Amino acid sequence: MNCVSYCRVKGLLAAGTDKGRVAMWRKVPGPQSSQGVEGKDRWTLQIPTELEGNITQIKWGSRKSLLAVNSISSVLILREQAMSSHFHQQVAAVQVSPSLLSVSFLSTGVTHSLRTDMYISGVFATKDAVAVWNGKQVVIFEPSGATLRSAGTFLCESPVLAMHEENVYTVEPNRVQVRTWQGTVKQLLPFSETEGNPCFFDICGNFLVVGTDLAHFKSFDLSRREAKVHCSCKSLAGLVPGVGGMASLRCNASGSKISILLSKADNSPDSRICFYDVEMDTVTILDFKRGQIDQRETLSFNGQETKKSQALADERLTNLVPVSHFWDQSEPRLFVCEALQEVPGAPLQPTDRKALGEASTGPTADVLVLSFFVSEEHGFLLQDSFLRPPVFQALLGIQVPHYYFMRKPGEVDLEDQVDSGSQRIPQTVGRRPLRDFVGLEDCDKPTQDAMLNFTFFLAVGDMDEAFRSIKLIKSEAVWENMARMCVKTQRLDVAKVCLGHMGHARGARALREAEQEPEPEARVAVLAIQLGMLEDAEHLYKKCGRYDLLNRLLQAEGQWQRAIEVAERHDRVHLRTTYYNYARHLEASGDCSLALSYYEKSDTHRFEVPRMLAEDLQALELYINKMKDKTLWRWWAQYLESQAEMDAALRYYELAHDYFSLVRVYCFQGNIQKAAEIASETGNWAASYHLARQYESQDEVRQAVHFYTRAQAFNNAIRLCKEHGLDDQLMNLALLSSPKDMIEAARYYEEKGEQMDQAVMLYHKAGHFSKALELAFATQQFVALQLVAEDLDEKSDPALLARCSDFFLEHSQYEKAVELLLAAKKYHEALQLCLEHNLTITEEMAEKMTVSKDCKELSEESRRELLEQIASCCMRQGNYHLATKKYTQAGDRLKAMRALLKSGDTEKIVFFAGVSRQKEIYIMAANYLQSLDWRKDPEIMKSIISFYTKGRALDLLAGFYDACAQVEIDEYQNYDKAHGALTEAYKCLSKAKARSPLDQEARLAQLQSKMALVKRFMQARRTYTEDPKESVRQCKLLLEEPDLDSTVRVGDVYGFLVERHVQMEDLQTAYKYLEEMRKRVPSANVSYYVSQRTVDAVHQGLGIPLMCTMPEQMRHNNMEDHKEMDEEVMEEVENGP
Repeated sequence: MNCVSYCRVKGLLAAGTDKGRVAMWRKVPGPQSSQGVEGKDRWTLQIPTELEGNITQIKWGSRKSLLAVNSISSVLILREQAMSSHFHQQVAAVQVSPSLLSVSFLSTGVTHSLRTDMYISGVFATKDAVAVWNGKQVVIFEPSGATLRSAGTFLCESPVLAMHEENVYTVEPNRVQVRTWQGTVKQLLPFSETEGNPCFFDICGNFLVVGTDLAHFKSFDLSRREAKVHCSCKSLAGLVPGVGGMASLRCNASGSKISILLSKADNSPDSRICFYDVEMDTVTILDFKRGQIDQRETLSFNGQETKKSQALADERLTNLVPVSHFWDQSEPRLFVCEALQEVPGAPLQPTDRKALGEASTGPTADVLVLSFFVSEEHGFLLQDSFLRPPVFQALLGIQVPHYYFMRKPGEVDLEDQVDSGSQRIPQTVGRRPLRDFVGLEDCDKPTQDAMLNFTFFLAVGDMDEAFRSIKLIKSEAVWENMARMCVKTQRLDVAKVCLGHMGHARGARALREAEQEPEPEARVAVLAIQLGMLEDAEHLYKKCGRYDLLNRLLQAEGQWQRAIEVAERHDRVHLRTTYYNYARHLEASGDCSLALSYYEKSDTHRFEVPRMLAEDLQALELYINKMKDKTLWRWWAQYLESQAEMDAALRYYELAHDYFSLVRVYCFQGNIQKAAEIASETGNWAASYHLARQYESQDEVRQAVHFYTRAQAFNNAIRLCKEHGLDDQLMNLALLSSPKDMIEAARYYEEKGEQMDQAVMLYHKAGHFSKALELAFATQQFVALQLVAEDLDEKSDPALLARCSDFFLEHSQYEKAVELLLAAKKYHEALQLCLEHNLTITEEMAEKMTVSKDCKELSEESRRELLEQIASCCMRQGNYHLATKKYTQAGDRLKAMRALLKSGDTEKIVFFAGVSRQKEIYIMAANYLQSLDWRKDPEIMKSIISFYTKGRALDLLAGFYDACAQVEIDEYQNYDKAHGALTEAYKCLSKAKARSPLDQEARLAQLQSKMALVKRFMQARRTYTEDPKESVRQCKLLLEEPDLDSTVRVGDVYGFLVERHVQMEDLQTAYKYLEEMRKRVPSANVSYYVSQRTVDAVHQGLGIPLMCTMPEQMRHNNMEDHKEMDEEVMEEVENGP
């Protein structure tokens, strides 16, 4: 490789070699993020050009289609020639070389190779003729037998050309020429300068559409002798603002729709196709990049424009760039286009769309073929979308029932080699049936029209109308096709009708049986299987998660490895079944070694492998010895035993630990001693039972009983004991056996009249209590009677319970009698018994005496009386908590509270008062709490205040506040808090509703007097710093009050005066007050009111000897009052409010 040159516009890299070849690679679009690293996958090799000599220099020209090549001896200019192709009226013409065409008449299957004397730049084919041109000359050929002969030649520099019947349409500046085949101009179709020069043609049906270089277009009706304007000239820029230009345009068979492939301002491909409705004068934009449809309606009288937008239903229709588009030759609603998958982040370069579409064979780009139904009522409906098959190079057109493609050179489609008809498809052209016409390629015109309507209504979603479109068709292929479509639409009701018209009885039955499946997809999958659509069935089963049915389908298809994979991943419940079925398949196929493996995986090898290898005993023995499986050893031992090979059978029975078979064989051989050793050592029940029967047949009864016992066959052992009088063993065996055997043994003892205690015990153990008690009473078996009575409960017979309780009463066993009375639901008798004999009522007994509210045997009133009696009994016995519980269940919360108060459980008393929410209970709880040491526990004080407040006992609350004030004075000398407590007491008492207004007034006056005295003392203490004399005067006045000591302690006043005079160093006056205090409060300790240090200072200062102090008495004068108050509270707690 000597030289390279890259054309950015076309994305082509050209290279010259020393062998005279020009190789080319086209760049495939990729994401922008991968621009830094470009591998070979980003380039696709094009067809090389072969020249002569050694190429030393190569260069792209200013025109994108020219390439200069220097080969030392000469300089060559290569011009890129896009291969022309055209499809029209069932005739396809494909250029295979610069001067060679392949012309195929698809209706007859005849293919012609047409070689011309010029380099062809364009071709147009009809059913009557083929026109070729090179931009200077036009040559027209018509079929004549087996060849094509020239029918006309004329000079014309038209770059484009079209044909319709006997007319040829060419262009020149600002007009279209209508010529004969010989070039004679018959008519001119003019365009103004503002409209531009015609440069695009398309003919479909009887309509010609012309596009200009200034993005204007106009259509003509060719059905008459002269072309008439069908659609006046329209400006693309006016219809689609901001558009760059048009790349090509097409019209449909009725001339009502014109599609325009757009390009951007830089000539790069646009992702939009413009559709113009001639009759409605509306424009619709189909944007493949965003997957949206924008409809614009232009109103000519005022120029207003409205827009409607909708999204395409299929999300895959995004990031696409259309490269070609066609309308069906006869169906005006059917539109098809090719679209290139655009890689995000890599915008396409300005280049030829056809080249893009034909070169998009790389791994990163796909070409989609999309077909739509376009109608005014329903808009755009996606009919089908599929990837262009790799054997095809480009779409040529569409004519129901086929799409037509141009083949890649050398590619052969296997489906076309064996065609449905006798005609042979040429190698340059390929076709593919529309999705709904598979199997109907050769149908007649009515069937074709009906199927087309069916497909249209199917795309609309109107299954009923679709069904009506084809209901008169008799062709089974049509009904089969519709049934296939029912798989896509999941319309099983329509599918049943289709199967009926097809005569598909098996399918109809399968569909009816599938109705029991809960998932709709699973039912549709059954239809798909009956129609041979196995891939669709697999997809449906996966979609609904029915991997069990998918597993069965894959097994039926013979895809065993996939079936096993599905079972291992998603359907493990049927994994062993899948392994087993595959093993059966392998066995039928003769692959026994692999079948062995899968029988083992399915865990069925223990019986399937011996069956499979039954004809090859040597291989079977090797397999059994290799597996070392007990089941297989036992099977082989049984086989050897059947062949009378006892020694070998014993060896394998021993390996399998089949002790029963060992004992059986040894007994058969007469070696009972060996059999007994094995049965004794192993304890095998079956072996012991077999040996016991052998001993019984030989009249060795004790040995037989022994081994029947080891075999847990107690009924046989009991039978032998009864028959042979072995009473010493009978009792133990009966106790080990079933209740039935116990009753039989008990009857045996009863009939003999001996050992009646054992009979009673057996009846008792067997659950036959009545019989056991009857026999115990009859034979005076009191010890046994006690044992039986212990197992009696409320489910036992009441009469039986009463009889037993009477028995226990007679023998002074009162607790047991009470239990039986409770079991018999004789609650009053049980309670009376407890009272008479002072039996302690436990919580368990109390619960048994408590009747539920739902009980119908006792009325609600009787139930309450019973509960109150139980509670009263508990109170007498000092069980206050249980009494509280029963009083609460009886609904008497006051008595419950009194019981709880006697228990002294403060925490439960507070809780019970809080949940009861009764006035009386609140007061009782508060009274009780006052009896406690509430002075040291603030929580109790808070509870007292809260309960009195909730109980609305404001007078009691006032008394409590008064007591609090006295405590503050006596204990802490805190007259401020005492004044606050007295204030609260006054407030409460003033709000209280007293029984005697006079008493209330007296109490209020007393509280007011106390408050006044306390306040005067507080003010005297406060004013001392400001006015000592006034303070002392106030204190003297206080000391003169007659009832002072009931509120303000005299000692506190004297103490205040002494302390203050000592501070003033007036020791004489201080001593005077000290002596007065001693006289007025003789019983109090002076140091309680005045510090000892102050007393010492007074005596020392005056030189007076200190007298012996009186014995210390910490109690206060008014403590007697508190004692009386506490006694009153206790009395109220006991008697209630």
